[in-house]
Amino acid sequence: MTTIHGYWNDDPGAVTLIDAHHHLWDLQANRYPWLADEPETHFFMGNYDPLKRNYLPDDYKRDARGHNVLATVHVEAEMDREAQVAETRWLSEMNRLHGMPNAIVGHAWFHTGNTEEILAQHASFPLVRGIRSKPVTSRSPAEMSPGMPGTMQDPAWLRGLALLEKFDFSWDLRVPSWHLREAADVARSFPGIRVVLNHTGFPWDRSAAGLRDWRSAMEAIARCSNVHLKVSEFGLKGQPWDYESNRGIVADALAIFGVERCMFATNFPVAGLRIGYDDLVRATRRMVAHLSPSQQDDFFWRNAQAFYRVAARSGPEQGKP
Repeated sequence: MTTIHGYWNDDPGAVTLIDAHHHLWDLQANRYPWLADEPETHFFMGNYDPLKRNYLPDDYKRDARGHNVLATVHVEAEMDREAQVAETRWLSEMNRLHGMPNAIVGHAWFHTGNTEEILAQHASFPLVRGIRSKPVTSRSPAEMSPGMPGTMQDPAWLRGLALLEKFDFSWDLRVPSWHLREAADVARSFPGIRVVLNHTGFPWDRSAAGLRDWRSAMEAIARCSNVHLKVSEFGLKGQPWDYESNRGIVADALAIFGVERCMFATNFPVAGLRIGYDDLVRATRRMVAHLSPSQQDDFFWRNAQAFYRVAARSGPEQGKP
């Protein structure tokens, strides 16, 4: 393996990376309710009609062509929940045909009676490294109802989560920032499960008070040493992508978690609603330019490689055609 493109880009502006979080979908081959017949009315970036088209390996490679992408990690894209392993099967075929993705984070409900059976099926596919199962959450702090079925206090949900350790799967955690303290309690209770928080903990409220609450919640979950962070997805509803505001988020995230527990991810094509792939990667590199070259390598690819156990070559001398 060299890069997903099969060659090395010697352009000085090219960033070497492992994309720790992206999505693919084929709307003709598979059913994705949120992209077809059941629109998500509370989508965090508002209107997402531009996403309602195929996004396949060639589309990703086209978007990423300016950079040296060593490998990618595909995170479940809410394919039909009645066929939880079908997405993993399809992605494994994409890897065979296109050389990517190189690791898979599948989906399994934690609070249902067949969780162990579904996890065992995922485990039969060599590329599966973890599971993303979104707990039931509230749309605002005022609406929180802990203890409901499917929440992080539900005993059935907790029993399902505990099974990840049996299969050596990590957990991709995706919740709004007001649920991070609950998530910290869960992570603390399962120290043997590797957890990675998605999308920088969703700092949606950029007011002074909102950022203060987000930082406090991030500090709470960062105290759990088994929790890592994906520095990704700064898109906001009804607002353009703003470099200075997002630079502050990245600086705080790195300070709270430490570079050693942070990994870069694009969340493409979703992030493309607000910013292009090349602009995103270059902007993020500017934000972390103060780090040493070794720390930048950790952030952009080594940490993801270790967390998801991805085999990837790392140097241009290995990657030139």
